[in-house]
Amino acid sequence: MFGEYLPILMMMGVAAVICTVMVLGSYLLGPKRVTKYKSSPYECGVAPLGDAFERVPIKFYLVAILFVLFDIEVVFLWSWLTVFKDSPLDFKIFTGVALLIYMILWIIGDAYVIKVGAIEWDESTSLAPEKLIDSKPIAVNSPVVPQTIEAK
Repeated sequence: MFGEYLPILMMMGVAAVICTVMVLGSYLLGPKRVTKYKSSPYECGVAPLGDAFERVPIKFYLVAILFVLFDIEVVFLWSWLTVFKDSPLDFKIFTGVALLIYMILWIIGDAYVIKVGAIEWDESTSLAPEKLIDSKPIAVNSPVVPQTIEAK
């Protein structure tokens, strides 16, 4: 049984050796010029602006999550439509009902997202944290101490 996999293991070993030799050769023989841009974060070829540890507004996270959910919906619809034409009637009814339930839940979810304003791009969600009224800058290496709220 091991003999069947021996050519594959040999190929993986040769590939690992070639990759290791190429990386080590580049490291040992390549130029070692140190510039201020090599130790800074990369921003599409332009000089970096600000600190690398800036907070990203939550609106980008919400849009990304909504995009992933939309992609999942498209994958479900596409896979259902590809097998729908040649499937028996009972399968069409069962999957049609399941898809209808899924679409109703999706529409309810979209209505909720619009109602709570998760995708609105107003100034309260697009300002940098230091420009918001109650935000205080936090040092990168300092521990965050929770604040207590006194009852009146």
